[in-house]
Order: sequence, then C-alpha cells, then structure tokens
Amino acid sequence: MTSATTPHSAVKTAEKSAVSGLGDGERERLDAAVADLHAGTSVWTALTLAQRATLLRAVRASVAAVAEDWATTAAASKSLEGRHPLRGEEWLSGPYSVLGALDAYIETVSRLASGTNPLEGVRIDRAPGGRTRVHAFPLTGIDRFLLSGFTGEVWLEPGVTPNGARAGAGLAQRTPQVSGGVGLVLGAGNITSIPVLDVLYELLAHNRTALLKVNPTQDALVPVYKRAFAPLIEIGLLRIVRGGPAAGAYLTGHPGLSHVHITGSAATFDAIVWGTGAAAKRRRREGRPQLKKPITAELGGVSPIIVVPGEWTDADITYQAEHIVTMRLQNGGHNCIAGQVVILSSDWAQADAFRAALRRAYAKAPERPVWYPGSPSRMQQAADAYPEALVLGDRLLVEIGHGEDPEALQRTEYFAPVLGVVTVPGTGQEFLDAAVAHANEKLQGTLGANLLIDPATERALGTGFERAVANLRYGSIAINGWTAFGFITPTMTWGAFPGSTIDDVGSGIGVVHNALLLDRVERSVIRGPFRPFPRSLPVANGGGRLTILPKPPWFVSARTGAEVSEGLTRFRVDGRMLGLAQTLLKALRA
Repeated sequence: MTSATTPHSAVKTAEKSAVSGLGDGERERLDAAVADLHAGTSVWTALTLAQRATLLRAVRASVAAVAEDWATTAAASKSLEGRHPLRGEEWLSGPYSVLGALDAYIETVSRLASGTNPLEGVRIDRAPGGRTRVHAFPLTGIDRFLLSGFTGEVWLEPGVTPNGARAGAGLAQRTPQVSGGVGLVLGAGNITSIPVLDVLYELLAHNRTALLKVNPTQDALVPVYKRAFAPLIEIGLLRIVRGGPAAGAYLTGHPGLSHVHITGSAATFDAIVWGTGAAAKRRRREGRPQLKKPITAELGGVSPIIVVPGEWTDADITYQAEHIVTMRLQNGGHNCIAGQVVILSSDWAQADAFRAALRRAYAKAPERPVWYPGSPSRMQQAADAYPEALVLGDRLLVEIGHGEDPEALQRTEYFAPVLGVVTVPGTGQEFLDAAVAHANEKLQGTLGANLLIDPATERALGTGFERAVANLRYGSIAINGWTAFGFITPTMTWGAFPGSTIDDVGSGIGVVHNALLLDRVERSVIRGPFRPFPRSLPVANGGGRLTILPKPPWFVSARTGAEVSEGLTRFRVDGRMLGLAQTLLKALRA
C-alpha cells in the first residue's frame, strides 16, 4: 500500500477490532501514526539512493549526538548506577552497535547509488555442502586492527551460487521506487539497540516505513530514540509509540499495516498469530491464523556452548571459563543469545579442572540486579527443577549429575542467570559429532551456538571440524567467540536457522542486521582467537589466531571493560586517534 489515504478508510474497521483496555484517545493516536507513515512511503520511494545515503548520514550524526545520554539512560534503567563495572555493556549494545550498522548501511547504499555491487571486493568462496560463503567481516582496516583475530562469514542457502549472491545483494534497495508499505516493529525489552536496528532493516531491506512500539521496559529510552532518529521521524519514515499488550494487539490487527516484526518470546508470537485460549487451539486445528499479514520474528532459544576436549593450559582453562560466564551473565542473563547449556566431554581428562574454574568465575563475576520482568520466577522455576543447583550469589549453576533429568534445562529458555552443564562421551571427532547432535536434537531453538576448541585440536580434526560446523543447525555460530559478537557486527546476519513456520516457530523466521543486504541467508559463522594477547603471539599460540586484545571489553571479568567500551564508542563517533590510543592503553589493563 502506498496511498496516504488508505489508513483513514480503514480506521473504523480497526476500531471495531480494538481490544479491551485501549481508550479512544490512544486508538486515535495510533491511527494517526499509521496515517503519517503511509504518507511517508511516498517520500521514501521518491528519494534516490544517493539521497538515502545522505539521510542515513544525518541519522548517524544525530545518533552520535545522543550516544552518551543513550548509554547512561540505559544503564540507569537497569540499575547500573554510577561507576558500576558493567555499565560498558550499555555502550556496546546500544549506540556502538547502531553507529556501526549505520556506517555499514551507508556504505552499501552508496555503492548501489554509484552502480557498484555491495559485494564488490568482498571475498566469496565455498563452504561445506557446496554452499556459497561471503567473508563479511572484517571489511575495513580499523576493524582488522581493533578486532584482530576475529572474522565473520555469511553462509547462503544451498543452491545459491557466487553469481547469484552478487545478483541478489541489495534486496529492496535494488528497486527503491517500489514501496513495501508500512511495517510494525514490536521492540525487544532487553537490549536497547534491537528496536532501532529492526527499524533500519525494515526501511532498507524491505522499503517499509516503520511504526516502532517500544517495549515498556524501555520507555525511558523513548526520548533518546526520538532525538537519535529525528531525521527519519521528521519526514514521516518512522513513528515511535509507547504501549502495553493492548496497544500491541490493536496494531497487529490494524489493516493499515502490511507486516509485523517481533523480537520477543514464542508465547507472544503465538498469541499474535493464533490468539489465546480455546479459540487459538481451534484456529490451529483449522489452519486459520488470526493474523492476516506476514510476520517475521527473533525469539531466542537455549544456546549451547560446546567445549571440545584438548590439552589446555591452566591459563586457557581460566580464560575460557570467564568466556562462558560472560556468555551467560552479560546483561544479567536477560539475552536471547545467552549461553545456557555447557556441553562437556565426560571423558576429558581436564573436565574436573574446568568445572572448578567455571564455578570460580561464575561466583566472582560482578553482581548486578536481576532486572527483567519475570526473571525471578523463572529462576525459581529452575531452582525447583534442580534443588541441588549451586546458588552463587544472585545466580544458579546447574551441573547435571548421573540420573538427573536435563529436560527442563535444555527446553526452557530461562532468560535469567541460570547456567547448566551436561556431558556427552567421547573425545576428538567422536565427541564433537555427539555434541553437535545433542545440541541439534535436545536443546530448544536454533538461534545461536558457541563452540570452544584449541588450535591443535582444530588442526587435528581438519575437515571433520568444518563438517561438524556445517551440521550445527543454528542461525549464528561462534567458534572461540560468543554469538553476541555476530549480533553487534552489522555485516553479519542475525536470526534463526531457516525452516521455521508460524505453526512451529522455534527461534523465529527471517533475519535482520545483514548490512550487505544479502538474499537467501542460511547462517553466520564467527571465528575468534582461542587465546588472548600476549598468549596469542605465534610462539605461544600453537598455530592459533593472533589478536591484540588481552581480554575483550565485553567480558564481565574485564577490569577496564566499562572504560574501553565507552572509548570504542566515542572513537566510532568522532574517529579521534588520540582517544583511540588512550582506549587501547586501558584495554591493556583489562
């Protein structure tokens, strides 16, 4: 729909479907926002690609201007007051992520405006199974330096050729004059960049203007969002509204909206698509969803952390234990990508030492509030299921023993500081294949999987290792990293493994981020260094990847993580090399 008058003719229909608890004034406000966005579709489709790039630069400037306010408001909303050591999380997962995405989208749109393919100069080769693989990170010199040792690949669906990848790159920006209508974005409540990154993807991947309904947990950010995205709001490409479930229900049924995107839970997704109670069961049986428009979603899951046995040093064990604790405890564990189930080998000679290091790291991590609504009850649910779990401060560690049932741990996304450990037998390829099968078959969801392996073991497994990676049915895979790295890397893709439907949605449908605007994406694969600097140096590293990072600033155990995260964001804002040098000196003390 491109007509600015369409929503007005549909208002009465929308009002009839209004849910209880939504007043006339609020309905009128929401209807007006939809009408504005329909007018905005004409503005958007009239802009040339060069003009779109200029507009995105204006958005970048306004995001940069509010970066500090954004990070401090977000930290305060999560009770990370004053000098809390974890406040850096809100810099990296907020303005840093959005600025990086804008830079990458500007590059893609500018290339298309000049007649250049977005994949020009980007290495493309083959992955296992005959898949086409796009080496999507790093693409700039500064990323190669600052994030040395990390690389990222986007694997496309089987059957897509390299030429097909190039032909499809750009998505809706290849036909900018064709409107996708108006999309509804139901924003996430945990990470502050998610709602606005989803808006950018609606605009650029689908040519849809966007109505963003902010989750009530992020109401404090609404003034910041409005200032940050003022260039889009001023010309009718974006409207931002508050509201609870009643507003969400009204908007998902609104005839003036052509698409819904949600980041949230499968239960919320099902309520939107099918309704609730007996009526929902009847609609499912009859195959008649109540939602009459397309929907995409990112819904989380239970993420595995596969620890491949090898000969690790004491320093390796300590570092990787802290790595796992970060995967669970960043943002208090209130993440769809939080690692939840560690898969160890029952035959690993160092398993007991690793368990002990994991307990120490989990107990020593900085304390913070369990702030996300519903998380305390889910923690109690875990405690009831596993009464022998270790209570370490404000968190639980569930080590599944002989005869214990891991079902609850493996099928419930706790969205809280609950970490579990399970075992499978074997070493080498036998273990890896068994662990991959366990993750695929026993754990709920297909969003993200993490895999830790030392360089010598990876080299010994050879092609068997790559085959195992290909067999992992997850939309994001991190090798010697955490999938969150893929989340904040804009040229990577984010979403569930393909194959979910509205009948069985799993971890969701579709992808976001994807700043190269690639078509027919299957997964993203991040590869990182097993050892930090200076143990990453060639003499000490046993053939592993070199990195200049002594400890990544996103580690919950990084002593200078807050200062380094802020410094990296400020460098992203202004590009000042002096500020970057000062930040790197702080990183060396992490």
